[in-house]
Formats: sequence, C-alpha cells, structure tokens
Amino acid sequence: MKKIILPVFLLIASFSTVMAQGQVNEKLDPNVAALMKRFVETNKSTKTINGWRIQILATTDRQRMEDALRQFGSLYPNIPADWVHNKPYYKLRAGAYVSKRDALATLYVLKNDYPTAYPIQDSEIKPEELIKQ
Repeated sequence: MKKIILPVFLLIASFSTVMAQGQVNEKLDPNVAALMKRFVETNKSTKTINGWRIQILATTDRQRMEDALRQFGSLYPNIPADWVHNKPYYKLRAGAYVSKRDALATLYVLKNDYPTAYPIQDSEIKPEELIKQ
C-alpha cells in the first residue's frame, strides 16, 4: 500500500509545482511573426479552397448533361450538383468536400445509380459550398 501512495503523492506534488509556476513566456522571432502575418493575410484574401467533388458525367452533348443534371437533382435533392464546360466536354459534378475520404463516402452511395462516377480534385470550391459529413 505504501508503494502506491508514494508515487501518487510525488505526482500530485510535481503537478502542483508546475501549476504554481504557471506562466509561459513566448518570445517570437520578428521574422516568424511577419511570416505568420503574411500567411493569415493571404488566406483571408483567398476566396476558394482545394477540395474534392464527384464527377458524375463527362459528355460533349449538352442536352445529355442537362438531362443527367435534372435526374440527379430528383434522385439526390440533398447533394448539390452543377456543371462546368471545358471544351469540348460538359462535366456534371456533385458535392464539395474537404477530404477525399468524405467524397468517397458519398460516392459509395451514388455508385448504385452512377457506376462510372469518380472523385476529382477541385481547386475552386467556395467554403460555403462544402458539405458537412
């Protein structure tokens, strides 16, 4: 019993000593401070982030893409979808995710109706578009 009490007492005594000292003084190099300030300003000015979407379809036929967009909207009303035109292709993309893992979770559900869908990286995602998992 004495063997257990002594280590516990030493632990409590050392913890109270650390708590008594309590203050941490931070000394920041001016170059690091300037770099951090520039980092924060750059991030505030950036309107988009890198993330992931799910590509449902890529086609040269705009009508086919619009039909697929309507069908997708009726099947999955909670997942936002939009299209981009990179000549000559119209690409139907769904969702907006921070991580590939989140995109894959949604892709797993979509594979029943869209077996050729796949995750893609997108560097033009607005933070308000992100889907919370």
